[in-house]
Amino acid sequence: MNDDQLLRYSRHILLPEIGVEGQEAILGARVLIIGAGGLGSPVAMYLSSAGVGTIVIADDDTVDLTNLQRQILHSADTVGLPKVESARISLHRINPLANIIPLQMRLEGAAMDQHVAAADLVLDCCDNFATRHAINRACVKHRKPLVSGAAIRFDGQVSVFDLRAPDAACYHCLFPEGEDIEEVRCAVMGVFAPIVGMVGTTQAAEALKLILNCGTPLAGRLLLLDGLAMEWRSVAFGRDSGCAVCGGRGEGSGVAL
Repeated sequence: MNDDQLLRYSRHILLPEIGVEGQEAILGARVLIIGAGGLGSPVAMYLSSAGVGTIVIADDDTVDLTNLQRQILHSADTVGLPKVESARISLHRINPLANIIPLQMRLEGAAMDQHVAAADLVLDCCDNFATRHAINRACVKHRKPLVSGAAIRFDGQVSVFDLRAPDAACYHCLFPEGEDIEEVRCAVMGVFAPIVGMVGTTQAAEALKLILNCGTPLAGRLLLLDGLAMEWRSVAFGRDSGCAVCGGRGEGSGVAL
């Protein structure tokens, strides 16, 4: 690190769990953020400000006026621009030292495979189950840690699937694909603006902890937020040995409070 970096990241470096070595790990990390909306906004902003060296952010949408209530990466000046370009502009203002790679595309197929394989960790900030399951399959294939978040109305959830561990549960273990789970969208149901910020900043914190290998990650735990009551609760879950995506790696399944 040069003198400017030592000063910029000094409050991290003062933490014994981080120090110079940890901050250098952050600077050398490459993360993939899928979704530049309500969750992707605080995730990208905090990871950029923290010094993550390379941030790849993928989204095929453009900025709309209805996004501005909660998607804090974007502004009235960027309405109509691709979200990833709006994100690049905002993140460059926050930290010009970060390498921001915008992908104006819906990641799927070979592109999903390529970018997950190249990342040190993946953050799922999307808004639909099909993409979440595609991200999960790629992370299982390449054994990449996945930080998943979701928010709707006044409710949010966060979990970590550290697929480097042979006994780790994957997203499919917790939310099997094809089950009759109602999919709701912000455009129909609405979302309380601070909820996506609370979930997104929690995702960013979990991502940094994984990069630093410090603390206890949310692996095997689903953190649930009730914003109306302002209560968090944690639900423990295990790997499903019969999982169609990650099964066959040992015993254990189920969900327990």
